Amino acid sequence: MEYHVQFDHPLPSPDAIEDAIRCFDMAATIAIDAPAGRLRVATWIVIADLLQALAQVGEPVRAEQVVQQPSVCCGDCSG
Repeated sequence: MEYHVQFDHPLPSPDAIEDAIRCFDMAATIAIDAPAGRLRVATWIVIADLLQALAQVGEPVRAEQVVQQPSVCCGDCSG
């Protein structure tokens, strides 16, 4: 799954965010667009876990700030 998280304040250290998310999913792909206040995460975790990970590093966001993107998986490699 891919999520886009829109922050309404300046983003903290990218390392802190990556470490928190990787506690849930070591293979997560994380892209941070600090000027736009946006975080993109490709992971298998559910939104609740993503919200928890962000809250643990002092970056709580509301569920409406997280948008799950449509799947781009073709199913070939595992399906």
